[in-house]
Amino acid sequence: MTRADRIKALLIRELQPSRLELLDESGRHIGHAGARPEGETHFALIIASHKLSGLSRVEQHRMIYDLLASELKSGLHAITIKTEIT
Repeated sequence: MTRADRIKALLIRELQPSRLELLDESGRHIGHAGARPEGETHFALIIASHKLSGLSRVEQHRMIYDLLASELKSGLHAITIKTEIT
């Protein structure tokens, strides 16, 4: 299973999103800190979930980063997050 597959599966299980887009942007970061030749180090996420409702943007991002803690410890270097409320 790829890192992208693991991230998607985790976010689907935990946040039950109505929209989930995950784009591997690692190719745009070649030569930057945390980049690896095999990729899957830098992602862009767009997610819509009712479970984010009522939370500030900081709280939403913190929730997502907490969910991704093991991926961040094992090679995920950066993820940009755009949230939408449903």
